Amino acid sequence: MPRTHRPATIRRATPADVAGLLALEEATFDSDRISRAQWRRHIANSSASVLVSGQPGHVDAAVVVFYRRNARSARLYSLAVGAHARGSGLGGALLAAAEADARARGCDSMRLEVRIDNPAAIALYERRGYARVAQLPHFYEDGADAWRYVKPLAPAPASNRARL
Repeated sequence: MPRTHRPATIRRATPADVAGLLALEEATFDSDRISRAQWRRHIANSSASVLVSGQPGHVDAAVVVFYRRNARSARLYSLAVGAHARGSGLGGALLAAAEADARARGCDSMRLEVRIDNPAAIALYERRGYARVAQLPHFYEDGADAWRYVKPLAPAPASNRARL
C-alpha cells in the first residue's frame, strides 16, 4: 500500500514531548544520544530550537538547531525521523522549518555534521542545497567520521519573519 503524503504539522517541542523525544532518540541513534536533561534544557533554552512533528507526547520526528549570540550561522545539531515515518517527506519538511526558523533569527547560513555512513541523510542534505566542506575524523562518540555541510540561507521575506 503506498504511503499517503499529507502536510506535516510541525510545532515547537514542549516539556510534554520529552518522553517521545527520548524514545525517538533511542530508536534512531546508536550513540551520541541526547539525554532527558539535555532535552529539557534545549526546549527551555532561547539559544536552541526543538521542532517536532506528532501529537504531544508522541513524536514522529524532531530537529534541533543551536544558535550562538551574535553569530550569523545556525547549527543543525540533530534531525531524526521515526522508522514508521521515513520516506514521507517529513525529514525535508523539518529541515525546511529549521531553515525558516534560522532565517527568522537573522542567520544567513546553516551548518551541520552528518555521519559519513548515513547515505539517506547525506542525500537529503545535498538535495536541499547543502555543500560538503570538510571531513571531520573521529567526530562521533563511537569514533566514526563526519562530513560537515553548509548552506547559505536567503533572507526571509518581511511577511514571513514570524517565528514558529
